[in-house]
Amino acid sequence: MSTALGVLVSGVQSTWVQGLGVPGSSLGGASSTPPPRRPPPGRMQKEPSMYQDAGTAAAGAEGPEAQLDDFVGAHPDYDEEEEEHKFFRRKRLGVIKNVLAASLAGTLTYGVYLGLLQMQLILHYDETYREVKYSNIQLEDIDRKVLMGINVTPIAALLYTPIFIRFFGIKWAMFLAVGIYAFFVSSNYWERYYTLVPSAVAIGVAIVPLWASMGSYITRMAQKYYEHVNYKEEHVQKQQRAPRGASDGYLIVFQTIFYACFHLSFVCAQMPMLFFLNNYLYQLNHTLFGVKHCGTLSHGTLAGFNTTVLQSLPRSVNLIVVESMLMAAAFLAMLVVLVLCGAAYRPTEEIDLRSIGWGNIFQLPFKHVRDYRLRHLFPLFIYSGFEVLFVCTGFSLNYGVCALGLEKLAYLLMAYGLSASACSSLALGMLRLRRHVPLLAGAFIHAALLVTLFCWAPEPRLVGQAPLLYTIAALWGTGSALNKTSISILLGMLYQNKERQDFIFTIYHWWQALAIFTVYLWSGLPMKAKLSMLLVTLVVAVGTYVRLERQLGRHVEYRLPRIPRPRHRARGYRYLQEDSSDQAGSDSDGDPEHEHPREAATSEELPREEEEQLG
Repeated sequence: MSTALGVLVSGVQSTWVQGLGVPGSSLGGASSTPPPRRPPPGRMQKEPSMYQDAGTAAAGAEGPEAQLDDFVGAHPDYDEEEEEHKFFRRKRLGVIKNVLAASLAGTLTYGVYLGLLQMQLILHYDETYREVKYSNIQLEDIDRKVLMGINVTPIAALLYTPIFIRFFGIKWAMFLAVGIYAFFVSSNYWERYYTLVPSAVAIGVAIVPLWASMGSYITRMAQKYYEHVNYKEEHVQKQQRAPRGASDGYLIVFQTIFYACFHLSFVCAQMPMLFFLNNYLYQLNHTLFGVKHCGTLSHGTLAGFNTTVLQSLPRSVNLIVVESMLMAAAFLAMLVVLVLCGAAYRPTEEIDLRSIGWGNIFQLPFKHVRDYRLRHLFPLFIYSGFEVLFVCTGFSLNYGVCALGLEKLAYLLMAYGLSASACSSLALGMLRLRRHVPLLAGAFIHAALLVTLFCWAPEPRLVGQAPLLYTIAALWGTGSALNKTSISILLGMLYQNKERQDFIFTIYHWWQALAIFTVYLWSGLPMKAKLSMLLVTLVVAVGTYVRLERQLGRHVEYRLPRIPRPRHRARGYRYLQEDSSDQAGSDSDGDPEHEHPREAATSEELPREEEEQLG
């Protein structure tokens, strides 16, 4: 029994030593650490409770850290995937808000500009108004210089527009251009040479930057919407370039929304005439008394039109009220751009776009002309400028006003604007049809109308011709909607690189400005000559566009100028990291123009779907 008791005591001591973490497995062996003191016999029965107390004490020591983890750690009900989905849904709604805001701003800006210019030209045309209110200044001469400033100044826009957009950024370029339009409205409060002519020159300076930045902005929003929809894709997470043609569907929808709103500006521009100026106009029997020929038989701008069109002069207070309302609309457009339009690029992307060098930015628009795709579209750009100004001047005056009177001018242009706005949605057919179908459909409508106008001379002062004139105006609006919407969509499809879009849209709107200047110069020509030039330009534009599509279908190589890599300076917090994901190198992965030093690109950039359609 004493032997058994000794074995039991030895086992308990060994357990006690191991529980305390003391080295040595036996009491009898040699050890550098003295053996622990043996507990009293009475405590041997209490060993389990002692171990429980030690565990409780250890848990109490870890309690504050555990509570801190519970406080700052993830909530048990937190769903990371759902929160990420909500975040990018808000991002998508923000992109839609940007598109609607830019469309509204463009509509208000152009509507105010056209409405004020139209009202002032009619008032200044009246001989009695000029003599009574401004007998000491030559308003006719001032109006000619105003129109010259608006139409001639954009000729130099190709030199400064890319620099203007890259320096300020797309959003701020839009804001400043809209502000210049507001400045033009404010200058009409005090009609003098030194107020009207400088503001007209400023408008000419801002025309191309405004619409080039608008086109780039809408295209960029389509690409951002694609990124927010496909945020789980690897190339989106790594901020690499999307596959070619990936954002085409969103581009079609957003450009359609923009032009549906933009064409409403022709409706908004008629509000001053409808609610103010029409109350002071003579009827057609007075204003058209000396007109002998209309339509295709007319020369110049409605020869024989009466020099007095106002039966009573509007009060200056009423004019100030109308101009104040137009000024409020222009100021609202500025606020819409400033507050509601978000940035097109991240700050680091804006820096990258500028840091390629101002000399390169100046040269790149000219270098892009070597791309045969762009050269084949030049006649289409020119016709786009021809047709919009022809419907506002040649058709509306020599056909509409000549037959129905000046008081019906607003209704003709409203019919054009409403039809163009509604028919812009026809461009959505590019989602299912080949992309050239809407463009060629619009060209076919305009060709049929040009032939009709060439053969038709309406009778002066014959109101019964109104249904035919309104139908022609509506059909012309249909063709204009298909023309302008399809061109912007086509440019977005062909040039998806964000570093090229401002150059491409600058070239597009510069050629439009040149065409508008040409229409301004030919205002004294016979109507048959004007219609012939329009028809020839349209035929050439269609032929070059069809040739372009055939060359793309045969995978003919096209040249693109190489975009230099950004030259960063080691300054600021944005470039402290060695590898910045916002640099152009990461965005140009898979781009042939960055892979090869020579300035050439092959047909490998074409999307496979596009090749199948064109083939």
